[in-house]
Amino acid sequence: MKRSDGVLLKSLDPFVKIIPYIMERRSDAQNFSKHVVCVDAIDRYIQEKKKQGIRLSYLHLFIAAYVRVIDERPQLNRFVMNSRLYQRNKICISMAVKRSLRTDDDEETTVKFEFTGKENIFEVIEIIDRMIAEAVAADSDTDTDKLAALIMSMPGIVTKLLVKTIKLMDRWNMLPASVIDASPFHTTVFFTYLKSINANYIYHHLYDFGTTGLFVALGKPRKMPMVHNDQVVVKKCCEIGYTMDERICDGLYFARSFRLLEKYLENPYLLENRNETRSEQVV
Repeated sequence: MKRSDGVLLKSLDPFVKIIPYIMERRSDAQNFSKHVVCVDAIDRYIQEKKKQGIRLSYLHLFIAAYVRVIDERPQLNRFVMNSRLYQRNKICISMAVKRSLRTDDDEETTVKFEFTGKENIFEVIEIIDRMIAEAVAADSDTDTDKLAALIMSMPGIVTKLLVKTIKLMDRWNMLPASVIDASPFHTTVFFTYLKSINANYIYHHLYDFGTTGLFVALGKPRKMPMVHNDQVVVKKCCEIGYTMDERICDGLYFARSFRLLEKYLENPYLLENRNETRSEQVV
């Protein structure tokens, strides 16, 4: 049975195909990596745009860079279900947001942004701001909130059975598209913006439920020693914690993808044009 969120990849190397049978769960296949990014160029770009009347933050810029890289490096947008590899048909980025930061008990919800990969940074800003504004509105419930409320309105034993049924339906490609669209766990990247709460980066686990292959945790900026032109200098940097499903692509592909990401973070002006680059062929 076909899935609504991806296409089964058939013409793969046998070794690539067998790995998900050996590591059946996403938590079996987690790799962790820390990325240190000097943010001088990012800060200059944000200040320049502020003078032009354009409001953007690290959140907008990093997500715009990830969207661009994922479009150009489509193996990052693969996922494993029932030990088989699929190519996701949209770029999705999920994140949790607090409706308010006044108290520890303020409600939290999730948003899932959808992109084609062709958007420029200004289009990404519009999508993010619109969806977050809708999600944090006091009288607004996201599709995820509604789905969770429906499931949790039932007796405990029924909730357990229903969740197990949903997981089984997902495994056998029977989960309705409406549930997949509402689920923050069916996404390319789960992004946590720890900078917004003045927290350091972490390595967050991947979820065995859903299809998330990448978890990104962006920590607060801090001064760090770096080597520049053979000299040790102090730079303002952000640390990013990545958790990756190693079954979706190999280490070389991840490494080259990170180098491409660095290119966009070092020169954010590259994100101002719509992306008309042809993505590499997906097999």
